[in-house]
Amino acid sequence: MGSKSLPVPAARLLALAREHGTPLFVYDAATLRARCAELTARFDVVRYAQKANSNLAILAAVRAAGCQVDAVSAGELGRARAAGFPPGEIVFSADLFDRAALEALARTPVRVNLGSPDMLAQYAELGLARAVTLRVNPGFGAGHGARVTTGGEHSKHGIWHADLEAVVARARALGLEVTGLHVHVGSGASLEGLLRAAEAVRELAPRIGSSLAMISAGGGLPIPYRAGEARPDLDRLAGAWRTVRAELETRLDRPLALEVEPGRYLVAEAGVLVTEVRATKRCGATDFVLVDAGFNNLPRPVLYGAYHEVSLLGQDPGGAHFPQVVAGPLCESTDVFFQDMDGRLVPRTLPRLKVGDLLCLHDAGAYAASMASTYNGQPLAAEVLVEGQRAWRIARRQGIPELWQRDQH
Repeated sequence: MGSKSLPVPAARLLALAREHGTPLFVYDAATLRARCAELTARFDVVRYAQKANSNLAILAAVRAAGCQVDAVSAGELGRARAAGFPPGEIVFSADLFDRAALEALARTPVRVNLGSPDMLAQYAELGLARAVTLRVNPGFGAGHGARVTTGGEHSKHGIWHADLEAVVARARALGLEVTGLHVHVGSGASLEGLLRAAEAVRELAPRIGSSLAMISAGGGLPIPYRAGEARPDLDRLAGAWRTVRAELETRLDRPLALEVEPGRYLVAEAGVLVTEVRATKRCGATDFVLVDAGFNNLPRPVLYGAYHEVSLLGQDPGGAHFPQVVAGPLCESTDVFFQDMDGRLVPRTLPRLKVGDLLCLHDAGAYAASMASTYNGQPLAAEVLVEGQRAWRIARRQGIPELWQRDQH
């Protein structure tokens, strides 16, 4: 239990929980900066996929670490601007333009990455910059599961690879110039899948021709959620993409910028979710530990059967251990942190837990707070950023009356 190291010491987490209450997200700025540095040293542009965690303080920290940013909606475009990113450091990347997005782009023109052919005419009508990037579905995917695989014929993402030449011709007919090629095959992809994406770009790029100025490796870089799992071989990954770039530069007779688009890799390990045990009980042969955080705070287990290690804070975890299941407060049978991709319970051997114990769910910096909801009338949790000896709240706990402020009756 809790054999992974914590980004913030347990004593510090306990103190922050006493100060801010639970459930509580805590992020470590040093871990975030270290992950950014690993990629900025290997790629020309590191473009943060802010859907992983779009808190303004996180966005500002990512920008300070030398990264640019991706936005997939009008709201994310506004967040990027509010966090200090100038338009030149933002790319709008999506598979459609809703009306709010078109209005936002008209007000704040940024580079666009188009994932559907119908977007070409809609963008051209705005009369903005001629240069566009195309996101291409290479015909295969490589996510950590079917629900996060973003390539292949069962994925809605990207322009189908066989249509690329026709789409480039359509762009030119509309007065647009395709200057970028983006391929993203899945989230939490294996290294082999990410390397296969590089081979796809090698084959696809010549179909665009001499207007090409940038290739993107996409995102999907995995992290080790379980103790003992290997970290991705960034040198091998970046080396393969640089080799592809060099070959394409020779073939197209022009320089190409190389981008990467991480989300989870930059922020997941920097964050934890601290939660308090509020009840324990046995149902037949299953021992449940009920905590005050649920899938309204961290939805990855219910969505993907995702694994997050758990640490007991402030107590010696030694002594006898027992199979237990940690679950949340929501009125849903699926509100369980220990389950597989089919929703089956997967008990873990833990110390005998009791009411008042504080637990820490690891690697909760990505796809947790950004996907949080107020389901069951649960307020959004507070969030804290730690920078050395300093810690400050970057999102206050939502007040209960705020839950119905948008309602009209």
